[in-house]
Amino acid sequence: MDQAEPFDRALRRQRRDRAAAGFADAAFLRAHMVEELRFRLSAVSRRFTDVLDLGCADGALGQGLPGARVVAADAGFAFARAAGGVQCDEDRLPFADGSFDLVLSAGALHAVNDLPGALTLIRRVLRPDGLFLAAFVGGETLARTRAAMLAGEVAVRGAAGAHVAPMVDVRAAGDLLRRAGFALPVADSERVTVRYDSLPALAADLRAMGETSILAARSRASLRRDV
Repeated sequence: MDQAEPFDRALRRQRRDRAAAGFADAAFLRAHMVEELRFRLSAVSRRFTDVLDLGCADGALGQGLPGARVVAADAGFAFARAAGGVQCDEDRLPFADGSFDLVLSAGALHAVNDLPGALTLIRRVLRPDGLFLAAFVGGETLARTRAAMLAGEVAVRGAAGAHVAPMVDVRAAGDLLRRAGFALPVADSERVTVRYDSLPALAADLRAMGETSILAARSRASLRRDV
């Protein structure tokens, strides 16, 4: 692993593989993203023949595209195998330039080490008239959790470790799309509020989603009850 990378690639694969078996039980945020992307895709009048479902997870996003060849890819081996696809990181795509006329991604790009590089590769695997649609958590995701954990650790231990990764906001996402060379880029955001009555309940859902911390510089100290 490159020490300059913010995320541990091997740990990300492990987290996703661990989550694969019971993913449906906690996939509500990704299901929301899939529904939104399908709605936006329904407004496009053209038909697509070669589709890449990037970060395929349970494969739900790539379904319902009649007549299209759908290639699934995921950073987790278990997800990729279940979808009959390819295991790869989004910033290390193994596909030839111009392989697809549609690239879809739901709930994966927030955990990519080289997001600008991933977007550049996505543009390259797209044909000149291709379409890229993606949704991922960003902005203020887990901001209250981050603040609460910071306050608790500082109060009890006098110092705090890294538990929650920084997120890309909508303005930065638009800038990244332009830098990657996409024509007519559009980036917008939607706030979804999810409430939990305890930190363990939130942690259980994050674990089931495969979204517990994969920060390379994450705190390895467990959170004590007093924190």
